[in-house]
Amino acid sequence: MNYDHILIRYGELALKGKNRDAFENTLMRNVRIMLKDFPEIRVSRNYGRMYVQLNGADAQPILEILQRVFGISSISPVVKTKQTEEAIKETALQVISAIQPQPRTFRVETRRADKRYNIPSMEVSRRVGGYILRQLEGIKVDLHQPEAVVNIEIRTEGTFISSQTLPGPGGLPVGASGKVLLLLSGGIDSPVAGWMMLKRGVTLEAIHFHSYPFTSERSLEKVRDLAYKLTRYGGKIRLHVVPFTEIQTAIRDNCPEDYLITIMRRFMMRISERIAAQTNALALASGESLGQVASQTLESMNTINSVINIPILRPLIGMDKVEITEIARKIDTFDLSILPYEDCCTIFTPKSPVTRPKPEIAANFEAVLDIETLVENAVKGTVVEPIIGGKREAAVVDLF
Repeated sequence: MNYDHILIRYGELALKGKNRDAFENTLMRNVRIMLKDFPEIRVSRNYGRMYVQLNGADAQPILEILQRVFGISSISPVVKTKQTEEAIKETALQVISAIQPQPRTFRVETRRADKRYNIPSMEVSRRVGGYILRQLEGIKVDLHQPEAVVNIEIRTEGTFISSQTLPGPGGLPVGASGKVLLLLSGGIDSPVAGWMMLKRGVTLEAIHFHSYPFTSERSLEKVRDLAYKLTRYGGKIRLHVVPFTEIQTAIRDNCPEDYLITIMRRFMMRISERIAAQTNALALASGESLGQVASQTLESMNTINSVINIPILRPLIGMDKVEITEIARKIDTFDLSILPYEDCCTIFTPKSPVTRPKPEIAANFEAVLDIETLVENAVKGTVVEPIIGGKREAAVVDLF
């Protein structure tokens, strides 16, 4: 079937009241950016709907991309036709005839947003269904569990007919909710946390702590690849690579083993807070899940959080590993995450880390360290890598 448009629906945006236009404009901008490799298409919107005019482009790769654009509830490849009974009947017949193999049962659903068309929705469905029954042999109407559904939308900007509705990812369009800095390790959890934050409309930047030569270049490349996976949903991510060797060595040489992870993460938070301030990020985000490891107890989180003032968002906090892994597989980060390259969180893991650390004890152990100098050196040594389409480019292109 030669579809000429893709119809985009969005659910949650319809609840935004006076801010709805701003959300819809953000979504339309994101759609255009994600489809930038299709110069022939045109994107437009009308109240409650958005359209991609294909102008000869293949619908399938565009549909696959749109299914990753947050803010979209569903999409349909459609044929635009005239707002006459004859044109609607004939186009509906063409659409259902193109389904292979031919369905044995069907129903017609009509939504008449343009009330100037004076035939009620149910009557349109009845007339079109009757026409299809007369034209096709061996097909029946089934209103409850049909093999095919012909959808008709009669709107002021045109009448659109389809037989396929694909789910979108939902959520809010990226760029609608401010900026967040994601603590991105090489594990399973943090990419999932990043995906969940993107779904709530944030612009995402990522920070990674690299301890060369304790961690290899291959471990860093793995993190870059994970960030690239997230760009498929967010368009662009700036990756801040922080040199962490000096800090980890100082902690290892001067602090008790059971507090190594706690103090290390306190330094990560201090550095992340400063990078967030430089990038205008309003919060940090992490892949922590309550009770999953020693550093993710409430006592640990409290001790680690106590050194900063910026909010920390933890979208996975109530999820277990099975739930997190399911999402990782869904967003295609799982196979990368399990590659056996250690990150700085695992190379110095003590045999018996403290599970209920206290802020005052951690601060006492840190007193032997030159905290300000260590943090300042790490911030100054941070390298920013824009991840755009899988490339680490020298210049930043502000997509969102």
